[in-house]
Amino acid sequence: MKVLVVNHREVQQWLSMSECVEAMVGVFKMLNRGNAVNPLRNLMWLPDKSGLIGMMPAYLADARVMGLKAISVFPENHATEYDSHQGTVMLFETQNGRLLAMVDAGKITAIRTAAVSAVATRLLAATDSENLAILGSGVQAATHLEAMQVVRNIKHARVWSRNFDHARSFAERESVRSSLDIKAFESAERAVEGADIICTVTSSTDPVLQGDWITPGTHINAVGSSVPFARELDTATVVKSKLFVDRRESTLNEAGDFLFPKKEGAVNDAHVLGEIGDILLEKIKGRTSKEDITLFKSLGLAVEDVAAAHHIYQKLSQQGDGRWIEFNATKTENRA
Repeated sequence: MKVLVVNHREVQQWLSMSECVEAMVGVFKMLNRGNAVNPLRNLMWLPDKSGLIGMMPAYLADARVMGLKAISVFPENHATEYDSHQGTVMLFETQNGRLLAMVDAGKITAIRTAAVSAVATRLLAATDSENLAILGSGVQAATHLEAMQVVRNIKHARVWSRNFDHARSFAERESVRSSLDIKAFESAERAVEGADIICTVTSSTDPVLQGDWITPGTHINAVGSSVPFARELDTATVVKSKLFVDRRESTLNEAGDFLFPKKEGAVNDAHVLGEIGDILLEKIKGRTSKEDITLFKSLGLAVEDVAAAHHIYQKLSQQGDGRWIEFNATKTENRA
């Protein structure tokens, strides 16, 4: 029996940002209805903290699939030829447990993370938002630039990076690709000045965004930190924002951007107003005022990876395309 194999380049070919945004809408509704299972992630750090391997399973009842993402994360890879996230998403069906597909996890992570931010931005950012600031200049900066353009009419973009040369290179490269005039800044404060939407996509363990810099009406997607001991946002940013998350349980256990202010006594668990799925299913409201500062804390969930892999699998199965290899054996074949 054959298994679909999709590499890094093919993920980009078969998973468009707009398609992924809609797939993420569907999976957040599924998760919020209780039709999906998403356990907390299991991480193994190297002793020197230079990198980790993460193992993240999930189950999607509506799609009758389950899956596992196994991925290494090496933040310092931005200075090498390799992406910071490398691994695979394995997709299984739930009738007999057959492996259906093996899909490059690095590219899925890059696209689905930005697509989730796009869903949050569609729900929470002011409809006339046109000024975008991106803190960070790596893979996620590029996909977030694309994703924000899917859900808002972005006319101006700014980028900051701890390495100004990286920010400048990003601005030059992505200005051509996106047809936007992107400006690089040496100061994060100047980069976010007047922004309607701010995306933080750095590997920093200390705050890169200060609450004093943020003006009323801004929407923030906080993406870069996904562990309890790192944060991109200072306490003031979290305190002054209406906070929404991808998954409450994950936030209360894994999100340094929330846990640091909580340890300081500045916020408590009630500061998490709800999940993106709550807004999608109209259980709660998101932005209620033009002056609201809204914050989406993204940790990344295995259900997102499995949903993205399933979307690719369905698409290539229906079109009769892609690379399929003999992999699963039947009982008869095993006995031969």
